[in-house]
Amino acid sequence: MSGVTLNNAVKRYGETQVIHNVDLQIDEGEFCVFVGPSGCGKSTLLRMIAGLEETSGGQINIGTRDVTTMDASDRGVAMVFQTYALYPHMTVEENMGFGLRMNGHPKAEIKEKVGEASRILKLDDYLKRKPKALSGGQRQRVAIGRAIVRGPEVFLFDEPLSNLDAELRVDMRVEIARLHKEIGATMIYVTHDQVEAMTLADKIVVLRAGRVEQVGAPMDLYKDPDNKFVAGFIGSPSMNFLHGVVEGDQVHIPALKQTIPAPVSLPQQGAPVLVGVRPQNLNISDGDALLLDIRERLGGVAYDYLLTESGEKIVVETSGDEEIPERSRVSVTFDPSNALFFDGKTENRLR
Repeated sequence: MSGVTLNNAVKRYGETQVIHNVDLQIDEGEFCVFVGPSGCGKSTLLRMIAGLEETSGGQINIGTRDVTTMDASDRGVAMVFQTYALYPHMTVEENMGFGLRMNGHPKAEIKEKVGEASRILKLDDYLKRKPKALSGGQRQRVAIGRAIVRGPEVFLFDEPLSNLDAELRVDMRVEIARLHKEIGATMIYVTHDQVEAMTLADKIVVLRAGRVEQVGAPMDLYKDPDNKFVAGFIGSPSMNFLHGVVEGDQVHIPALKQTIPAPVSLPQQGAPVLVGVRPQNLNISDGDALLLDIRERLGGVAYDYLLTESGEKIVVETSGDEEIPERSRVSVTFDPSNALFFDGKTENRLR
C-alpha cells in the first residue's frame, strides 16, 4: 500500500494539451475520487497513473518510486474498468486467479488469495459459475476480486458502475465503500457521478478541461467551494445561481424582486454578482415573481421547478406533503447567511 504523488503532470496529444500541470498528493490508504463532466480529463489522468497513457511532462510517484516512464505491469497498480473484461470460458475462480497463474505463482498461493478475495466480496457461492450465469453486479465484483488477488499498492477504478442499473449502482457503491474499509488500500476512483464522489471519497479532485479546480474532503467542497463550477457540480440537485447587481453593501436580485445584504466583500457599485443558493435553503412564499412550472414528488420531498420572467430556472426542495398547484405564481425567500456569492465576471467566490 502506497500513496501517489503527481508533480506538474502534463499530457499532450500532438500540439493539443489535455492535462495541464496537475499537482496532487494522494495519501497512503486514502480513497480519492476524480470527478468532473465528460471530457474533463479524469480518465486520462487515471490512465497516466496506471501507465496506460504516456506522461508528456512532469513526474508521477507511487510510494517512493518514480514510475513516470515505468511499464504499467511494473507499477504495482491494479485497474478495474467500466467493462468487466472477464473470460467467458473461465469460471469465477479461474478469472480471479488468471493473472497469478500467468505469472507462475504456486497453485496453493493462488487458491489462498482467490479464497480471501472471494470471502471479502461474498463470491463463495459463485466460484464455479461462468460469467454468463452472473448478474452485472456480480461480474463487477469478480473484476474487483481479480484486482484484489494481485495485491497491488494502488487500486484504480475507471467508472466501474456505469454499466449497472440504478439499484445495482447503489448496492455496488456500498460494496466498494465496505471493501475500502476492510482492506484499507489506496484507491483512486473516476466518476462523472457526484453522488458516488460524495459518498465514497476521503478526498475529491474536481477537474474541468484538464485542470484541477479544487481538491478537498467532500463536505468541504460542498460547503466551501472556490468557484461557481465546483459549487454547481457538487450537490444534487445543483445549486441555484441568481443574477444580481451590487448596490452598496447589498445585492439586488431582479428575478426575485428582492435586495439582500451580502456578508462578503463586494465588487464596485453596479458590478454583476451571482448568488448561489441550494434548493433546500429556498422557501416558497406568497407572491408573483415566479411561475411554478413543474412539481416532482419523490415521497418525503418534492422538487419545485420555478421560472423567472426571463426564463431562468430555480429549483426548490419542499416537503412532499405540501399542496402547491402547478402554474401558480409564487415568490421565494432565503436567509442570506445560507447563500454563497460569486463574481459575475470571473465566477470566483467572493469571501
